[in-house]
Amino acid sequence: MTVILVLVTFFAFVALDWMLHRGKQPVTVPVAESARTAQLDRIAGFFAPQNVRYHAGHAWLQRERRNIARAGADEFAAALAGAISKIEPPKPGQWVRQGQKAWTLYRNGEKTEMVSPIEGEVLEINQEVLQNPSLLRDDPYGRGWLMTVHVPDEESTTRNLIPKNLVSSWMQDAAERLYALQPAAAYATAADGGEPARDLLAGVPEVEWPAVTKQFFLTAE
Repeated sequence: MTVILVLVTFFAFVALDWMLHRGKQPVTVPVAESARTAQLDRIAGFFAPQNVRYHAGHAWLQRERRNIARAGADEFAAALAGAISKIEPPKPGQWVRQGQKAWTLYRNGEKTEMVSPIEGEVLEINQEVLQNPSLLRDDPYGRGWLMTVHVPDEESTTRNLIPKNLVSSWMQDAAERLYALQPAAAYATAADGGEPARDLLAGVPEVEWPAVTKQFFLTAE
């Protein structure tokens, strides 16, 4: 009798499940879902990963472990800097202050500077990007990183970074300001399929590269 009750209960659940789900197709994840997710990280054409924090001067920061962070230049900065020939970083052991000059980029005999996104002691400099400065543009959030920093006071310094919910509007505003200054830069982005050209200011001989970059890197005096 017990066996019969078990069987009756089992078939009752099977029948109920069929009635609830009949006509419905299995839920599947579209192949393009990963591409759609990647698009969430692209703002005004510029790649801006959600897993890093941003400083208003277009440097990024990623926490590696307690009191240790990695920093570099975001893609907007890398595309604006363009074909740089040399990077002059701070030295290991040097104390960098948030919002103050940290590294220098050289191009065609001119230079521009970027500020540190965090305050602390420089631990390591990426020697690979110093030997091959094009990595800053090729892979700004990966092999193009610039330095690691020991950050004694994480809470107070990260508080001054762009809030995550404002990153999209901040990057959009930066792109619009750039295109207002240099309409040719907007064409360079659109002509590359909506993604920024390798060098946004290439082919615009009248542009003052140090002056334009320093406006966005917050080092204009």
